[in-house]
Amino acid sequence: MLKALVELVRAPAALTVPGDVLAGAVAAGDLRPARMAGLSAASVCIYWGGMALNDWADREIDAVERPERPIPSGRVSAGTAFGLAAGLTAAGLALAGCAGGRSALATSAVLAATAWSYDLKAKNTAAGPVFMAAARALDVLVGAGDQRRRAWAPALAVGTHILGVTAMSRGEVHGSTPLPARGALGATSAIAVATIGRPGRGAAASGPAGLAATAVLTGLFAQAVAPAQITAAREPSGPKLRRAVGAGIHGLVPLQAAWCARAGAPRLGAALAVALPLAKALARKVSPT
Repeated sequence: MLKALVELVRAPAALTVPGDVLAGAVAAGDLRPARMAGLSAASVCIYWGGMALNDWADREIDAVERPERPIPSGRVSAGTAFGLAAGLTAAGLALAGCAGGRSALATSAVLAATAWSYDLKAKNTAAGPVFMAAARALDVLVGAGDQRRRAWAPALAVGTHILGVTAMSRGEVHGSTPLPARGALGATSAIAVATIGRPGRGAAASGPAGLAATAVLTGLFAQAVAPAQITAAREPSGPKLRRAVGAGIHGLVPLQAAWCARAGAPRLGAALAVALPLAKALARKVSPT
């Protein structure tokens, strides 16, 4: 049962979530450890809740296309999945309020509403990728608290990246045209240029180490996602797009790390980047998509 629940919520993929909060917190200049830990835990709970709700909403489609998933295989009941989604979301909101006060709670509530709207209504519409991108951008703003204006740049970078990843994910089963992968590749290029092209005050203030860390981590982001996107653009089959989507999910980690370094926390960015190989290793056991 535990293994099935781990699969249901894509548990290892949660390693890509705390970096959103950290990027927002660094941009806002609020690095209190207890606050960052609490808000990171809150976002992980909301993320896991969204994954459980996603499978609950897709249970009939998965019975045909992915019968090995926990609900259609009978390893987790639909009622359990929905209850877990609701419980994790509620826990996430409670944690956000405790750790970050009213501002973080308000942003987390909008984040949760966006995630639930995506799973229940928007996913299979043209607006689906926009909703998912908005959810990850909001996750960055959770970390910024009441200084959200200072975190708009990393939020936009993360949201743009996820927009491309989500667009590609629609072809994971049956394949697609080259357009989504080309769009994702274009987004990767634009994000890399924006991240490294004009270092923020924090990176400049931290001297050569901050500038170098930003450049290295941005390069790591591009290296993590671009090759799979290029392959998918050339051959947009289901397996190729799945690899590109998986790479895009993992690529969030160096992207978040680069924005931490850009805002003046190169050591935190470097420490965050350590999660990338761990996330890749765990993905071999539990698919992040």
